[in-house]
Amino acid sequence: IAIVNATGFLLPIVNLLKLSFYQSSETGALVEIFTFNTWLRIATDTFYIQMLMRTTLISLLITLLTLLVSYPIAFFIYRSTGALRSIMVVLVISPLLTSAVVRTYGWVAILSEQGLVNNLLSFIGAGPHRLIFNTTGIVIGLTEILMPYMILSLMAGFGRLDHRYEEASLSLGASPLRTFLTVTLPLTLPGIALGCLLCFVIAVSAFITPQLLGGGRVFLLATEIYHQAIVTLNWPVAAVLSMIVLIVFGAALALYARALQALE
Repeated sequence: IAIVNATGFLLPIVNLLKLSFYQSSETGALVEIFTFNTWLRIATDTFYIQMLMRTTLISLLITLLTLLVSYPIAFFIYRSTGALRSIMVVLVISPLLTSAVVRTYGWVAILSEQGLVNNLLSFIGAGPHRLIFNTTGIVIGLTEILMPYMILSLMAGFGRLDHRYEEASLSLGASPLRTFLTVTLPLTLPGIALGCLLCFVIAVSAFITPQLLGGGRVFLLATEIYHQAIVTLNWPVAAVLSMIVLIVFGAALALYARALQALE
């Protein structure tokens, strides 16, 4: 296992780190001269700073919306029994069997100017609105794409939830809302933490959906890495941005570990 991890994970990271200290010529060729210039340029360039903040904030927003939409579904499935629960689980998993590209193109059709959503908004006199090729489209598309991950993570974390605690709270005179806030929600926090970590990491590194629904007009870390590596052939910049993504992942994992310690 250690050899596999070293070969498949550590070596590419070390290679990226090495590339981040090289220079790129005008032709795209790498100049193997050790320098901090690329790191310093990105650290002091407001474009990249704003892009990092934008990526983080959008990913946090997507994670929050995914949690709010997925929690009731996961809770309902967890409390269901028999055939209904099996059917619901299959429905949750089934989107994962479809390519993210296909699902994203589906959202392009639904959210376009002549799509289903804008036609409905126009029918009730509330539209149309521009829902794609902007941040709105990215948030909508990624929220739907990440829902299965959040639901499955929440269900995996519901193991500490015992309905007898809720029954005891209700029998002592607590309202359903107070029972949820003081009993149910705290017991499901491990699942919430796991789902938020998974969705945030995927949202930060997502490329296909932001590229298609953003239309190249919303600059995020993943799309900029692709642009620098494939279009402009500036591999040092792409490597530095990739390392920044890994730093964000590390920070998210550290927060997750601390949250778990606080919940113990």
